[in-house]
Amino acid sequence: MALLNLHHLRLFRAVARDGTLTGAARVLNLSQSALSTQIRALEATLGHDLFERRGRGLVLTEAGRIALDHAEAIFRTAEDLSATLKQAGSARRVLRVGALATLSRNFQIGFLSPFLGQPEVEVVLRSGAQGDLLRALEALALDVVLTNLVPARDAASPYLVHALSEQPVSLIGPPALRGQPLARLLAEQPLILPTPEAALRAAFDALLGQLGLVPRIVAEADDMAMLRLLARTEAGVAVLPPIVVRDELAAGTLAELARLEGMTEGFYAVTLHRRFPNPLVAEALAQFGKSRAQRAAEGT
Repeated sequence: MALLNLHHLRLFRAVARDGTLTGAARVLNLSQSALSTQIRALEATLGHDLFERRGRGLVLTEAGRIALDHAEAIFRTAEDLSATLKQAGSARRVLRVGALATLSRNFQIGFLSPFLGQPEVEVVLRSGAQGDLLRALEALALDVVLTNLVPARDAASPYLVHALSEQPVSLIGPPALRGQPLARLLAEQPLILPTPEAALRAAFDALLGQLGLVPRIVAEADDMAMLRLLARTEAGVAVLPPIVVRDELAAGTLAELARLEGMTEGFYAVTLHRRFPNPLVAEALAQFGKSRAQRAAEGT
C-alpha cells in the first residue's frame, strides 16, 4: 500500500465533518474540483470508497467511518504532542483545569493548593457547564475537569474518571439551633436546598418521604457557592457538604446541626487517556490523594 498522505487525510476529515464538498471547500479555501481530486487520491491509496452521495450531501461508508475514527485519533495525537512539547520547552509549566460552575470553591482550592504560589507553575482555571468542559478536554484545551457529576460513559467513551473524595452531607445553620433532633429541624426550620435536578436533592427528597415530612423551602440554588452565601444569611438551614462552609464552621458563624446519614457528595477529576499527558495532572491527583489520606488518619 502507498504511504498515507496526511494532507489528504486532513481534507477528508473536513469533508466528513461538513457533509458536503462545497462547504468543506469553502472552509479550506480550495476549489471543489481540487478537493474532490484529493479525496479520490486518498480513496485510491486506501483501496475503498469513503463516501456515498445521498441527495446533495455525502455520507460516510463503513470504510469511511473507520477512516474518520483513525483520522481523529491521528490528529488528536499530533495536537497532544504539539501542546506537550510547547509546554515542555518553557521554563514555566501550565496546568489547565476546568471546573463545573456549580462546584464547591473550597474543593477546587484544595485540589489546586499544591501548585498555588509555585513560581514555575501557572494554573489556568476555567468554569462552565459540564458538556462544554468535556468538549474542551477532548480538544486538549484542558488537562483535567473537576466535577461532582460522573460523565456518561460506554465502551467508546474517552474519559478516565478519578474518584477524589466522597463528602458527607449535613444540615448547616445557625449555632443556636445545635442539639435539636433532625426530624424537628426538618419539620420546623425553613430549608435552603439544591435545585431538584441535583443528585443530592433527589436523595434528600427521598429522606423527607421516609420521614413523612413536607419541607418548607425558603430558597433553592444549583451553585454550591450560592448555597454557602444563602446559609450565611441565616434565612434557613442548608443541605450541603460541610466542606463548602469549612471556614464558617471553623469560625463558629455556622454549625453542623445534623449529619444526613447515607447521603454523600462525590467529587471527581476527569481526564483523557493521552499519549503525552501533562505530568502536573498526575502530581495533582497524587498530592490530593496524600492529603485525603492524611485527613482521614487525623480524623478530620
